[in-house]
Amino acid sequence: MPSKIRTQQREETRRSLLRVSRRLFAAKGYAAVGLSEIVTDAGVTKGALYHHFDSKSELFAAVLEQIQHEVGERVLAAADAVADPWGQLVTGCETFLTTCLDPEIQRIMLIDGPAVLGWHEWRALDAAASGRHLGDALTVLIEEGVIDRQPVAPLTHLLSGAMNEAALWLATSTDPHALADATAALRRLMSALRTTTD
Repeated sequence: MPSKIRTQQREETRRSLLRVSRRLFAAKGYAAVGLSEIVTDAGVTKGALYHHFDSKSELFAAVLEQIQHEVGERVLAAADAVADPWGQLVTGCETFLTTCLDPEIQRIMLIDGPAVLGWHEWRALDAAASGRHLGDALTVLIEEGVIDRQPVAPLTHLLSGAMNEAALWLATSTDPHALADATAALRRLMSALRTTTD
């Protein structure tokens, strides 16, 4: 029983560290947040933090992974609510852009993520989350003849890059029509992929 309690306490400490650091990273940015502030706000010691994470950047990577997973889940849920595969792809892409309007997601996933982890590691996390789902959706559309037969990997990277860049642009745009314009541009771009039109 004591072992089970210790395990629960360790899990709660980890959840608390992730919750607090996520809030601080979103509010202040990675560079402005110190480990002392994180452990103080979480009510734990630095030793407890280092038991779970070797460094601030490792803690940040865990927060980023959590956010990317949540974004992926939102995109999947929206796409799954649509019946046809093409509609699923379009809805999923549009949901990604809308979800990325959240300032917390913008700051942690799009701005600090590549800067803190480096482009290569950030891309690997992105590919493992939303990139994998996008590739799966494109594969289905190619197999069903909705999109011309072609290699999936470069197409996935091109669309993913376009959406990430659009999300970054939306994060800094003051134009009230920015989301509508980005969504319309995305639809036009994607419609060029189709072998047939509705």
